Amino acid sequence: MEHTPPSGISDHPEFHSLRRAQRRFGTRATILSVGGFLLYVLLSSFVPAVMNQPLFGHLTIGLALGLGQFAIMGVTAWCYVRHMRTRVDPLARGLRSRLHENENRRARAAAPPQGAGQPGQPLRQGTRGFRTW
Repeated sequence: MEHTPPSGISDHPEFHSLRRAQRRFGTRATILSVGGFLLYVLLSSFVPAVMNQPLFGHLTIGLALGLGQFAIMGVTAWCYVRHMRTRVDPLARGLRSRLHENENRRARAAAPPQGAGQPGQPLRQGTRGFRTW
C-alpha cells in the first residue's frame, strides 16, 4: 500500500503536533495570567484586611501583589517567546519546507516537458502567481 501525502496542511500529522504545542502552552499561560489576576481581585474583595497589611514603609501586601501582576505578565511574555522559538518555530519551518517540496514535486510532474510549449502561447504561471521567465 502506497503512502499518499495529506491533501491539505490541516490533514498533516506535523500540523497537528504544531497545534498541540501551541494549545498546550496557551492553556498554561492563560491559567497563570488569569489565575494570578483573579487571585488578586478575590483577595482584594474578600480579605481587604490582609491586603492592607504593611510590608515595610508604605508598601502593603495588596500593592506588592498588584505590582506583581506586571512581573507575571512579563514572565508570561518571555516564556511565550522562548516557547515559540524553541518548540513551535522549528516545527513550522520543517512543515513548511516539506509542503513546498511536495508542491514542487507535483508541479514538476504535471508540467509539460521542456520545449513543448508552442510559440504564441502565454508563459506558464509560477507557483506564487508570478510569471516565470
